[in-house]
Amino acid sequence: MASIPVYPWRLAPDGLATVRQLRALGLRPGGQDVVAQIERPRRRRGPLVAYLYSVELAKPVRPMTPAKYAALAKANRARRMCSRCGTDAGYVIPAELGMCVPCADWGEQSAAA
Repeated sequence: MASIPVYPWRLAPDGLATVRQLRALGLRPGGQDVVAQIERPRRRRGPLVAYLYSVELAKPVRPMTPAKYAALAKANRARRMCSRCGTDAGYVIPAELGMCVPCADWGEQSAAA
């Protein structure tokens, strides 16, 4: 089994990029295999690892279709809907609350009484 090269943090050669760096260039890996990886050391845990892809083999990002835009808008709208009162909160409801802030505050007040 062939191993891939491992580079220290910030010392990867030109022509290689992470997925985020490719995205910033308007590219995507496009099915290519990982070419190398970089490791960033941490004090008390294992190193952070980022996989690198060839910029030359990367393909352009696929354009958003009207159906994708509609699906994304529907998902974002669902994240703003309160499960208790059913209204649009106007912001993304925190997952730990599961409801809008006024409903969560009202629930805490009624539980304390």
